[in-house]
Amino acid sequence: MKLLHLLPIGNVDDGLLNDLRPALEETFCVSCKVLPVRLDPEFAFHGERQQYHSSEILHRMQTFLTADSWRMLGVVAVDLYIPILTFVFGEAQMGGPCAVVSANRLRQEFYGLPSDPDLHRQRLIKEAVHELGHTVSLTHCQDYSCAMAPSHAVEYIDLKEGTLCTSCRSVATPTAVVGASRWF
Repeated sequence: MKLLHLLPIGNVDDGLLNDLRPALEETFCVSCKVLPVRLDPEFAFHGERQQYHSSEILHRMQTFLTADSWRMLGVVAVDLYIPILTFVFGEAQMGGPCAVVSANRLRQEFYGLPSDPDLHRQRLIKEAVHELGHTVSLTHCQDYSCAMAPSHAVEYIDLKEGTLCTSCRSVATPTAVVGASRWF
């Protein structure tokens, strides 16, 4: 049976990974396992930006794939970017096996606000579903409440649900998620 592997990257809180597991299992109908290894993201740090290049992390994550990997989601606590954007909440290989999400800008403290662990967890689930949706070839959705809606600011994440809309579920066919135990 194929598994959704969660890869801790850097100094990410293990509690966040454990919170993600049941939500992702329910959404993608596949068993999820937190990997016992941890990827050090320092190779992807770019001092001129004081950020980590998410595409470099995605590339390195592929070395952790195994025969029982359905997909792999990396979870990191550092700030991510791609060269054409100021920051990203995450990145995925469209139709590929790997995605990464950052918990950094999902924290209220990043915006100078009091900590809200429940809101942080909800945001992380929404962005994890979003990036994993890209790995099964889903593109951005026009339904603002769908997890596949684009998020250019944290306020847009707060408008979304942590699940896929009916239209996105219908596009994601069982052939798109080969290896998952079942799909919707």
